[in-house]
Amino acid sequence: MTRYAIGLDLAWAYKSRGTVNESGIVMLDPVGNVTKAGWTVGIDDIFTWLENHAPLDVLLFVDAPLVVNNRTGQRHCEKQIGQRYGRWKVSANSTNLQSAHLAGVKLLERLSECGWMYHGGYGGTPDGPGKFVSECYPYNTIVGAHELGYEKERPRYKRKPRRMSEAEFRPLRNAECDMLIRLVNSLQDKDPPMNLLTHPDTRRLVEEPSPNERKDYKHREDLLEAALCAWTAALWNRWGEAPCQVLGFDETHSDGLQATIIAPARLKQRLE
Repeated sequence: MTRYAIGLDLAWAYKSRGTVNESGIVMLDPVGNVTKAGWTVGIDDIFTWLENHAPLDVLLFVDAPLVVNNRTGQRHCEKQIGQRYGRWKVSANSTNLQSAHLAGVKLLERLSECGWMYHGGYGGTPDGPGKFVSECYPYNTIVGAHELGYEKERPRYKRKPRRMSEAEFRPLRNAECDMLIRLVNSLQDKDPPMNLLTHPDTRRLVEEPSPNERKDYKHREDLLEAALCAWTAALWNRWGEAPCQVLGFDETHSDGLQATIIAPARLKQRLE
């Protein structure tokens, strides 16, 4: 890749600061080193972080709905996640204009006012330099990127099964999360690369086991998913539609912004 890549695991609730959850954020340089990583709280903190650290040529991938046009129901891109990745036990929450948590929409509005451009993925990778922002979904990357090896099912590092107690789930969750981190760390030898060991915060993901306490675990998970978003941005920027697909695009409704998700995809996950 020739541009920087940023991944943001955005807390969906919209408040500037206060009681919203943390958002993990990770930036990769053009050779896959983690140059910045950490956590922000609220849209204002994210915006300030990006103002201070985002270079002039960058692709930001966000795990949160950025464009929401439907009054009710589920966005088309969210439906296609279930249709194409459901066999791997991957689905998406429904988002519409009546949803309570639309922090991604607010973030895109703020970024657009400052020269960032929404990149829906249709037509391939961004043309020319600039600051671009797109939507992604880490679960799609986990099961869609052959580099990570999840050919049959997503790892159970979150979303406790209904019939399993918290005490039963916690050791399973921790083991699955630690395995996923080891696989993500192996991306340092792939194309594009991502080397978690090049920043203290992402290095700790690799070197420390998952904690039992829920808040500490969520802190770790947010940074892991931000790293997955960053690598997905690098993958799309490097190879475009060869390893990825654009969910949600409708050529018959091509006016204005469309809600899309850029997703790594195996051949059997591709849209027909």
